[in-house]
Amino acid sequence: MSDADARRTSLYAEHVALHARIVAFAGWEMPIQYTGIVDEHHAVRTAAGLFDVSHMGELRLRGEYAAQVVDYLVTNDTKHLVDGQAVYTCACNERGTVLDDLIVYRRTQEDWLVVCNASNRRKMSDHFARASVDHCDFDDESNETALVALQGPRAFEVLAQLSDPDPAVASLARFHFRDATLAGRKCTVSRTGYTGEDGVEIFCAWDDAPALWRALLDGGKPLGVRPIGLGARDTLRLEACLSLYGNEIDETTTPLEAGLGWTVKMGKGDFVGREALLRTQERPPARKLVGFVMVGKGIARHGYALRDPAAPDPPSPPVGTCTSGSPGPTVGKNIGLGYLPTAMAGVGTTFLVDCRGKNVEAVVTKTPFYKRTQ
Repeated sequence: MSDADARRTSLYAEHVALHARIVAFAGWEMPIQYTGIVDEHHAVRTAAGLFDVSHMGELRLRGEYAAQVVDYLVTNDTKHLVDGQAVYTCACNERGTVLDDLIVYRRTQEDWLVVCNASNRRKMSDHFARASVDHCDFDDESNETALVALQGPRAFEVLAQLSDPDPAVASLARFHFRDATLAGRKCTVSRTGYTGEDGVEIFCAWDDAPALWRALLDGGKPLGVRPIGLGARDTLRLEACLSLYGNEIDETTTPLEAGLGWTVKMGKGDFVGREALLRTQERPPARKLVGFVMVGKGIARHGYALRDPAAPDPPSPPVGTCTSGSPGPTVGKNIGLGYLPTAMAGVGTTFLVDCRGKNVEAVVTKTPFYKRTQ
């Protein structure tokens, strides 16, 4: 898809009015930043930030056997969910590698919502549609659904400033959701997010998003709420060590080597990829995803080679790859994620990052780099 073919969310005019820098992302024209990545990053950590994530995909399954279809297609156990509860999970192929990471929402036993990544929407829509044939009704509701995320320690204070606040929203438990009316618009509010902070993600009708967006920014202005672009979204999720599809996970990685083994419930019964993952589980993974801090002067970036410092000079082939890297505005260090051989994946192990031809020392560290304390 060329830049000329890129789609726009219903909030595009709002981004332009706020002087956002717009870039092409996963087939969409999206705001990368407004006032600056570091500035926006700190706004989310200290107050609240508002994100347009309407490019994500929303898939709906309904019917008597919808629950069984969903559970068969994902690695986590969805059978324990109650109405109004969600769960993070992976969906794998038969090889046990990751098709996408998802959040699955149980509205009722016969009504399920699956949110997938924008870059994988077509693939996942087809995947769930095929599995639904003769079992349940399937609808891809992505074109009719807008999604905004309000994240940060003051997120719920911002919601309370609306003209019609729903007091029940403030009592939502993590990974629970409810229908509500916000700014006069019917919404579904979920206590989930992708920043390492508390907050909510709000689903609404596509055309209702601009009014909701403006109400949240206007009502939250005295509390410091700011519009946030994809740039700060990436540094926030990196500090919290949240995987990004296409970086930490893809169809070459299993959930087990990516540190997402906790999303794989082998005991729940059959699911796509189970047999392959069982075989993988029987032997130690050849590589592991690690978090690291740069010791030398340099910034790791996606795709940079990771090298063994004991290798001869000139260096032998890389032993791993950096999947994500940047300065961490909150932690004050240059940080990264990447795959290393299991023997080199222990905390405290040093290695080299090939920063455009310069080998810079780094050390494996405990993750996450940042964790909210209250």
